[in-house]
Amino acid sequence: MKPVVAIVGRPNVGKSTLFNAIAEDQISIVQDTPGVTRDRIYADATWLNTTFTMIDTGGIEPDSGDLILSKMREQAEIAIATADVIVFIVDVRQGLQDADGKVADMLRRSGKPVVLCVNKVDNFEKQMAEVYEFYQLGIGDPVPVSAISKKGIGDLLEAVAAHFPAETGEAEPDDTPKIAIIGKPNAGKSSLLNKLAGEDRMIVSEVAGTTRDAVDTTVRHDHKDYIFIDTAGLRRKSKIREEIERYSIIRAVTAVERADVVILLIDGAEGVTEQDAKIAGIAHERGKGVLIAVNKWDLVEKDDKTIYRFTENVRKTLSFMPYAEILFISAKTGQRIGRIYEVLDMILANQAMRVGTGVLNEIIADALVMQQPPSDKGRRLKVFYATQVGVKPPVFVIFVNDRELMHFSYVRYLENRIREAFGFRGTPLKFVIRERGEKA
Repeated sequence: MKPVVAIVGRPNVGKSTLFNAIAEDQISIVQDTPGVTRDRIYADATWLNTTFTMIDTGGIEPDSGDLILSKMREQAEIAIATADVIVFIVDVRQGLQDADGKVADMLRRSGKPVVLCVNKVDNFEKQMAEVYEFYQLGIGDPVPVSAISKKGIGDLLEAVAAHFPAETGEAEPDDTPKIAIIGKPNAGKSSLLNKLAGEDRMIVSEVAGTTRDAVDTTVRHDHKDYIFIDTAGLRRKSKIREEIERYSIIRAVTAVERADVVILLIDGAEGVTEQDAKIAGIAHERGKGVLIAVNKWDLVEKDDKTIYRFTENVRKTLSFMPYAEILFISAKTGQRIGRIYEVLDMILANQAMRVGTGVLNEIIADALVMQQPPSDKGRRLKVFYATQVGVKPPVFVIFVNDRELMHFSYVRYLENRIREAFGFRGTPLKFVIRERGEKA
């Protein structure tokens, strides 16, 4: 499992700029107005062959000094709950602030490793005296950086990586399938887990965000064990919807990372939303098997076309995962809960399925005849052969004459032919395009 690094700090200290500098991509919105981080709040980054998940906690709306501090406390709680390492970012131009000290106290008491990052240091030689002022926070050596010009990022990442859990070199022997239940607050995640486990082991309430922490639950069904990871809600009730959504996404990232298959729970009474799409995207990007469970189906007024219309809507909103299975359930009444285990078993089998190279290349050859490969400026794509190199998710390498000629649409076409032949329902497929002579 990848280590999780959370970035915490006051408004305008440069959290998103640092986040983007490390991720090497403009994936957060950066403006001078506090509280504008709206876009991506997590990204995978790599430092010295170690990949980690980085979280920009963001989300401070500075209406008053008191509110800033309360929001910073909330941020710190998110970081403490989810991160392996916390990067606490301060601003050398603004100097040491009262809020910095109070949050530093919280972080120190948490026992989690904290790396103190002093941002906006444009001249390391001239500004070191101002950097040293932050020693007063009592959370270790301040690391000077300039996120905007990417100076000092290497030293910062070295300090962060020093706190990563050591690799033991031994893989966990536990083959028990891990299933993450993810979805918006109040979609019914705890109720579903209670039903699957056959006991009221979670606190279920009508108030969104009452699940306090992610808890792993082992459930035995039909002589087989499953580990369910329930993604946590908020630690305390929040009136600010955006904070609830941010927290649910952050917890989903860490839970999905550990899972083999994800159950995306959608509120059937509310319908599929953009927030559902954001959470689903986490599972898709990380190559997890997906079961979309539409909950509270007992509350939906139905006619003979309701399921068809709802399915169409889900497929449209979640168009990037046409492979996902869909079930209409009710955690309250138990409707179709038993089917969940059948579908999970199918998805797990498809994720681990291996296709022989000979058979795979027969399918590819037929596909090439049915639809000619694309060409550009008189040069036509040639597909030499394909082979499967991995599972969970299934990964295929396709060798071609020119990688540039392999358009996304043709990869999708070949994927569809492979799915027609072998199924692979419920799991994404990953394709790597290589030119002949390159290693698989």
